[in-house]
Amino acid sequence: MRSAEVITMVTFAETTQVSPMELCEPPCMTAALSPGLRRKKMLWKNAVKHIMIQRELSAQVGVEPARKIFVTDAYMEEINKQIRNKASRGGTKRRASSFRVHSSQSRGSTSTHNSVRTSFNEYVSDADFFVHWGRTVHGVYIPTLRHTFKSRDLERLYQQHYSQQRRNSLAITNVIDAVAKLNVLVLYLGLSPEAGTDTLRGYLTGVFMVLAIALCIIVLTRKDSMTPRWLQFAGLACWLSQTTQVLGGLVYGLEKDPSWYVLFTLFATYTLLPLPLLWAMCAGSLTSILHLMVEIARNYNDPVLLRKVFAKGLLYLGMNTAGLFIHYLTDYAQRQVFLETRRCIEGRVKLEQENQRQERLVLSILPRFVALEMIADMSSMEDEMIHHEFHKIYIHQYKDVSILFADIKGFTLLSMNLSAQDLVRTLNELFGRFDRLAEEHNCMRIKILGDCYYCVSGVPEPQRAHARHCVELGLAMISTIKLVRQQLNFDMDMRIGIHSGSVLCGVLGLQKWQFDVWSWDVGIANMLEAGGIPGRIHISRATLDCLEGTYKTEAGRGRDRNEFLNKHNIDTYLICPQAEKDKADHAEPRKVLKTNRTWNQEFPFGHAIDMNSSTSKEINRRIQQAIEVQSSDRMHREHITPLTLVFKDTHIEGKFSQMRDEMFNSNVVCSFIMLLFLMATQALIPAPRLFPAVLQFSVFLLAYMLLLLVALAEEFKWAPAALQQFCCWIHENNSARNLLTLTAIFINFGLVSTDVVWCILSDTKEADLTDRTSTATHPLTLCTHPELFVLSGVIAMVTCAVFLRLNSLLKLAVLLLAVAVYSYLIHLAFLLLMRHDMLHGSHYVRRKGISILLMVMFIVAVFYSGRQWEATARLDFLWRLQAQQEVEDMRELREHNECLLHNILPQHVAQHFLDRSKNDEELYSQSYDEVGVMFASITGFNEYFEQKEINHEGVDCLRLLNEIIAGFDELLEESYFHFVEKIKTIGSCYMAASGLAPDRQASMDEWNHLSELVLFALAMQETLREINRLSAKNFQLRVGIAHGPVVAGVIGATKPQYDIWGSTVNLASRMDSTGVSGRIQVPEATRKILAEWGFVLELRGEIFVKGVSERQGKVRTYFISTMRSKRANVGTDGRTGGRAGGRMTLAGIVFSLVQARNKEKLRETNGGFSLTPCTPQC
Repeated sequence: MRSAEVITMVTFAETTQVSPMELCEPPCMTAALSPGLRRKKMLWKNAVKHIMIQRELSAQVGVEPARKIFVTDAYMEEINKQIRNKASRGGTKRRASSFRVHSSQSRGSTSTHNSVRTSFNEYVSDADFFVHWGRTVHGVYIPTLRHTFKSRDLERLYQQHYSQQRRNSLAITNVIDAVAKLNVLVLYLGLSPEAGTDTLRGYLTGVFMVLAIALCIIVLTRKDSMTPRWLQFAGLACWLSQTTQVLGGLVYGLEKDPSWYVLFTLFATYTLLPLPLLWAMCAGSLTSILHLMVEIARNYNDPVLLRKVFAKGLLYLGMNTAGLFIHYLTDYAQRQVFLETRRCIEGRVKLEQENQRQERLVLSILPRFVALEMIADMSSMEDEMIHHEFHKIYIHQYKDVSILFADIKGFTLLSMNLSAQDLVRTLNELFGRFDRLAEEHNCMRIKILGDCYYCVSGVPEPQRAHARHCVELGLAMISTIKLVRQQLNFDMDMRIGIHSGSVLCGVLGLQKWQFDVWSWDVGIANMLEAGGIPGRIHISRATLDCLEGTYKTEAGRGRDRNEFLNKHNIDTYLICPQAEKDKADHAEPRKVLKTNRTWNQEFPFGHAIDMNSSTSKEINRRIQQAIEVQSSDRMHREHITPLTLVFKDTHIEGKFSQMRDEMFNSNVVCSFIMLLFLMATQALIPAPRLFPAVLQFSVFLLAYMLLLLVALAEEFKWAPAALQQFCCWIHENNSARNLLTLTAIFINFGLVSTDVVWCILSDTKEADLTDRTSTATHPLTLCTHPELFVLSGVIAMVTCAVFLRLNSLLKLAVLLLAVAVYSYLIHLAFLLLMRHDMLHGSHYVRRKGISILLMVMFIVAVFYSGRQWEATARLDFLWRLQAQQEVEDMRELREHNECLLHNILPQHVAQHFLDRSKNDEELYSQSYDEVGVMFASITGFNEYFEQKEINHEGVDCLRLLNEIIAGFDELLEESYFHFVEKIKTIGSCYMAASGLAPDRQASMDEWNHLSELVLFALAMQETLREINRLSAKNFQLRVGIAHGPVVAGVIGATKPQYDIWGSTVNLASRMDSTGVSGRIQVPEATRKILAEWGFVLELRGEIFVKGVSERQGKVRTYFISTMRSKRANVGTDGRTGGRAGGRMTLAGIVFSLVQARNKEKLRETNGGFSLTPCTPQC
């Protein structure tokens, strides 16, 4: 039995124009708009405005819109807070998605906030990706060898991601090496070759130079075959070549001392060669140890020169320490960028899933052709149309279609004999089979009304044989119900009615959207089913004419069984049983059997709700694709200036300067360690004057202590609050941070320079400097061995490389200034030695040239390394923004999806599907003992529509019906009707229920919700009276209410629907259909409860109620008259606020699809990844 025996009315939505059936806005509707309609109007305005802006920008740029990226202060605060927490607590896991979540109140959403917030935690934290997350001590990162990804695939993709950068670094290393060798050959062999051995060594040096160039060419040209592992081997070969030259004595330098080349080899090993940290540590240590062993063996008997070797050892140790920090921190930063890239891709995958889910949810309400046309129509709307388009309705009208109604005979008894779960499972399986059969027979299921199933053939694609398709479907449904009857061993059958004609289609109201059809022909098909015979197909003359004699028929005599058919003189016919058909048509039963055998039960929202299909393989595949299209390079070109490496957008540049440098503390400590090594070296090779040396040590050490205190103050709880705030300001202010950085660098430079200054100043007072080879009579000082000054200066230059976030151009300026000063000091130092005949003139030129060459080599190496890291840091910031935007988009889409789901299902039912696991295949069903059910019909509307349709004004009628239903829906947004839930609309009949929400148990009375339902019916009557006043109509509302047990559930896989069943539903439907216009009718049992709540009711009498009176006799009913106490007005238990936040118009949902598709196009233009504008929300 259906929920109500009323003529099914069409519903509609403000959708897409298919035929030119436009109507101007009725004058009665322009006077005042309800709040819900005003919200819809604003949403349409925003939709059109956004699309028009995007179109204008696209026209200006040509390919893709110019984009202004907006980064909020709150987002920067969130980033800095997470960086600080991560650096302070070391092993603490960082939230994977470091983005700002805008308050859900901006949308008015309360129901989706928790689930959206939960979705953010779906991302894996950074620490979960690594074998060992690493440690920090007071914000200083401690290098670890296990800071690699757990996943081999992820590690492989990471290595592949940075292969190009590492190839370039390897090539730069070999170019620097080759150019340096060329200059050395010119200095030593070109100016004054001394012996044949020098010539031989020159040839060998030339060979190694050619090998370096050859390796460089191979690395750059063999990109495809040069895997990350082979690239590491190439880096190892480069290191082996350089170390061999050092140990083989092939490197010319300061007095044929290869120490300068050793320092370059160490720096290149850690920062430029593509070697893992363990390999780099082993290689650097081995080079240092082997060279020191050779030096010790050569100068073992000379204690003065041995001290010089130990001093070199300290410099090597300092270079290894600096290289260790630089390598680890650079690799750490690159892995962070890679994780941001992965996070962005993961967000993109989830966003696509949300898009797909939204499309599936929309398609569970709208047929695909309607949804696609809505999207196309929205995307082409003009700005000047805004003020005229709000109430302009575009509906679909289809002629030459057939409508099939099918009702299950015996369903009422079945529902009494089955449990809630079994009943829902049976209905889901049965209607699932019907959906499959409808698809096979070119029919579109429209809606399920209780146990009634109806569909249409000829929508959206015209079907010449639409009548035959419906008849074949009807026969297949009868065959299917026979199989189900055998399985359940229960007497049940199908009563089917078919009529051919035309329909209008669309969506009705603001909540519980369902695609529907309406026309006079739909009403006839409904009545054909009602007046039909179980197990037979009841058709009209119009359908019979369309069948063109395909089936044998007999007189249906429908007029004898249905008053409507008799009143309108509709001739009816019955399709003869299948056995009497021609043998040529016997293939159909076999097809039905095949369908029933192969059909697997599908579950509601089985594909639309599942969000766990994002696998690591899919994300890795996307990363691989991003590497292939070089998305990072494209992002770099689009947003970063090539020369200065600053952002093209000054707004982004300003925000980037506010971001904390999480490695700053590590950089300062590493720089201090290098200062200690320089001090230790100078202690071994003392200055000519002791007091100035002690003084400078004290001053520089004190300055560095103050610098460390300022940099690390926030890491110590005992530090004063003012000092901690000052420290925090420095960390978040790029200029202040640069000032401290430059101070640290100049301290290191100053320490090295002052000794040479003392040598020069004391030169006039020192006497009797003799031959340097007599080391026994002359103590070792920096004045007699200025090459140590050069080597120490190189270590000081590396301090610039330690501060990774220092702007590369600023680094270059500092380095050039330092080299200029050093060159002058070197000139004076070696000139001093030559003046005292301790250095030959040609040697002076060569040694000074080598010293300057060494400085230039390190300028190039440090500058290139700095540019690489700066580019990495800026890309990291861009990927953070991209990831933030992806998650923001996903959050918005998820809110839309949950809002859409809440407009299909009650909130607690929607949450069931959102929370269930992927493998949970249990259908939703619930039994209730205390539920109120209401049916409210707009009397006179059917006749009004009949008149309008005759005059071809059906769209006018539909517009008015939509305004009425939308007005009813808006009432549900009030907190007074918290426990009232709309179930569906059945034409001009509105069905609602109360007591379905789980939290009703917390109310002060178990039947509080029934009072709310009555108040809702009274409010509906008031709303209809207001619409009558505005539209000059005289419609009335006929309401029937009953209470008792019901079964609730969700059925249907392709178009899931929430519904309730049971005798209470049937009784409420009868209270409506047997009621009186303008009155609310209730049975005796319901009257007793309402009377306790202060409602005044008047006796109507005993009436015959179909389905009840046959067993229990006539039913005594009452009309609700008025209220005599305030208790009936109290239905909220003190609740405040409404539910408007969880609602969104269908236009809003479809518009979100338009936005999602536009964003996908923008990303596709940039290899799948592109920053799009963020709306400023401070």
